[in-house]
Amino acid sequence: MSKDLREILKNNIENSSELSTNHRQRFQQKLQDELHAKPQTKKSYQWLFVAASLLLLVSVGIKFYPTTTIEPTIKEVPIELRNQISLGTISPELKTVEDYYVNTINYELSQLELTNDNKELFDGYLTKIGELTKEYKSLTQELNTKGINDDTINALIGNLQLRLQLLKRMQKQLQEFKNPTQNDIQTI
Repeated sequence: MSKDLREILKNNIENSSELSTNHRQRFQQKLQDELHAKPQTKKSYQWLFVAASLLLLVSVGIKFYPTTTIEPTIKEVPIELRNQISLGTISPELKTVEDYYVNTINYELSQLELTNDNKELFDGYLTKIGELTKEYKSLTQELNTKGINDDTINALIGNLQLRLQLLKRMQKQLQEFKNPTQNDIQTI
């Protein structure tokens, strides 16, 4: 079975037919057509990359665009107080006044000493201060229902002043009760 390769090629060359006469011309024509043909253009997807980049930039910009909202502070305030107007919400100066009086009242209350001897005096003043506190809340409601006016604002500030005066008077009476003076001893 093994045949010599040389013999096979000799037989094939002898048996091969001649190339056609215009074979060479056809080959050259195909070669010229192939060399001078316009290259097939690939579809350019460059614009898709640009569009995707722009879309990404716009979406990131929207996501991280700074917005100022007051919702977190609104959520922290109880529902019944969300739309309430008070001295502090009218102006910064009135907020300062309100804070001063409230802090001073709280300080004075913390300085008082309650004993069995001064319990009646203490309870009497605290009852009056409690009534003034209720009146202050009703004045705040009036401020919310009727709107902001000078009379209501003055009444609110006067209420705070009156509470502070009552506390100072109570503190003075407690001091006198604790340390009686010579005149008090003589009258007793």
